[in-house]
Amino acid sequence: MLTKSAARAFFIGGTVLCSAAFIALTVDTAARVPAQTHGDQITAEVARGKDIWDESNCMGCHTLLGEGGYYAPELTKVYERRGPEFIRAMLRDPEKMYPGQRKMKNYHFSEKQIEDLVEFFKWIGNMDLQGFPPKPSLMQVAMPAAAGTQVLATVGTRPQVFNQLCVACHVLSGQGGNVGPKLDLVGDRLQADYLTRWLRDPAAVKADTKMPKLPLSEEQIQELVAFLSQQKSEAKP
Repeated sequence: MLTKSAARAFFIGGTVLCSAAFIALTVDTAARVPAQTHGDQITAEVARGKDIWDESNCMGCHTLLGEGGYYAPELTKVYERRGPEFIRAMLRDPEKMYPGQRKMKNYHFSEKQIEDLVEFFKWIGNMDLQGFPPKPSLMQVAMPAAAGTQVLATVGTRPQVFNQLCVACHVLSGQGGNVGPKLDLVGDRLQADYLTRWLRDPAAVKADTKMPKLPLSEEQIQELVAFLSQQKSEAKP
């Protein structure tokens, strides 16, 4: 048993020690902020993008750095996850990207405002957040194929643009959105020439399609065609 004086000394000593540790950790954290947030990379475009984010009340629906609404997707790592072209297309016309699916308001941003927001998301995404938020798994999972067949879709061959754009609407190996048709075994159904024409301009192939014309370069189109053409079955030896 501690005496009253010993208990008082223990309490005071513990309080002083914990307070000193708290102050030291606070100072250390504050000193790390500039390097972890890359404050030196805050350009005029980034600052304008932040102003647009605030003025448009984007946090009413989206979360950023863990704060905001949970009605719409988390956007801290959206630049890495979806890429700049997807962000631009989404900001220009959300409904066109997800016909009948998205409830995001079209703010009719100018091209300059869109570029400012892209730069803002890029800066946010480059912060050192110690692993926050966890990266979503876009890797292929093992899925049972039909009897006597095997699906040829390896993780290593997935183009980045596929993970950024295509999985937003399409499912492959059990992962992705449910807006468009599944892409499992699409190589059995569609020829490379058709896929190329489709990716260049879906409406030119099928006038009533809901798929938008994606902002794809010719190199990205050829990369996707090569990947999708591999999604086919073959008899097991």
